[in-house]
Amino acid sequence: MNQKGQTATAYLFLTPFLVVLAVFFCFAFLRTIYYSFTDFNLFDPPKLIGLKPYTDVLGDSSFRRALANSLLFAVITTTLQTVLSLLMAVALNRKIRGLSFFRAAWYMPSITSSVVITLIFLWLFQQQGVINYLITQLQSVWPLILTFALILIAVQVIQVLWEKSRKLPVGSFDPALLAASALIALFVTWGLSAAGVVTAHEVVDTVSRPGQITPFLYQYFADKWLSIGGVQIISVPLMVIIFMNTFTTIPTLMLFFLAGLQNIPTALYEATEIDGATPFQQLINVTVPMLRPVSFYVITVGLIGTLQMFDQVAVIGNAAPTDTLITLAYYVYANTFKSGVAPVYMASAAAIILAIITLLLVTVQRRFISPDAV
Repeated sequence: MNQKGQTATAYLFLTPFLVVLAVFFCFAFLRTIYYSFTDFNLFDPPKLIGLKPYTDVLGDSSFRRALANSLLFAVITTTLQTVLSLLMAVALNRKIRGLSFFRAAWYMPSITSSVVITLIFLWLFQQQGVINYLITQLQSVWPLILTFALILIAVQVIQVLWEKSRKLPVGSFDPALLAASALIALFVTWGLSAAGVVTAHEVVDTVSRPGQITPFLYQYFADKWLSIGGVQIISVPLMVIIFMNTFTTIPTLMLFFLAGLQNIPTALYEATEIDGATPFQQLINVTVPMLRPVSFYVITVGLIGTLQMFDQVAVIGNAAPTDTLITLAYYVYANTFKSGVAPVYMASAAAIILAIITLLLVTVQRRFISPDAV
């Protein structure tokens, strides 16, 4: 086939994608830009009003809160999911027993519906949910846990000092000694509990007395904030969503790092082992630099995805106060489909600002990676 034939075939295969791109992105984006300079409300014909939609949006307290929530969510979540997915990929790249099972198990959250996972997290973090129940149980057995830990440390110190006095090479966390210390601590704690010297706290529903505790009933989806100097920085409900989003996106990003690890020559690791490098030094000096192109892609995808986070906020809905969870994507949705006369011009202006912020963040993070790596 000649060059012209190959080009025509390429365009033929690209046609469905180009049509979708033109209709659902280019056309929609251009109309959004147009509406962001009008007073459009879905019912009346749009009229050009200049920059007023942008000034109205910037003066809206809900938009400023959505902007702060989106930026915090994007930075924190992207950082967490990038670091944790890299560490998980490094762990699953090692030759361990049951490797296929662990790779499949860790990928399960990515193929599960985000709506279903959000509902599960709502159940976990509600006032009488599993998290509060586990904390209550942990508080009740805290005296036993503390006793076990203190005895474990004491026995381990005694064993290590004894072995060192015999001029034997032994570390502070020697696995064999640690196992023996744990068994001794477990036995002694059980004996003290049976004798009534150390007992678990009783959980009561009324006012607690010495030796009793009341159930832990923390309200996660409430108007509660982490504040610094009286300034509300990040809300507790948003921290729950950060945890949830990190949990669901790590497996997908882990696959990218895992694919990148396959291309790193083993000779590099063998050379560093000969030089006496530790696994942490190999991670910092070999793995991270060699995965720089993959890291750029992962961070870019992470930033774009987190800045457009919408579904989890929509599913939680009225379970949490709006200001604690609202993001820019949800702000756009809420103003577009608002009951009555919807301020679509404000939604359009917010959407354009969101697109500009996304481009700026991707451009800034690109500067942290050398040009020859991308």
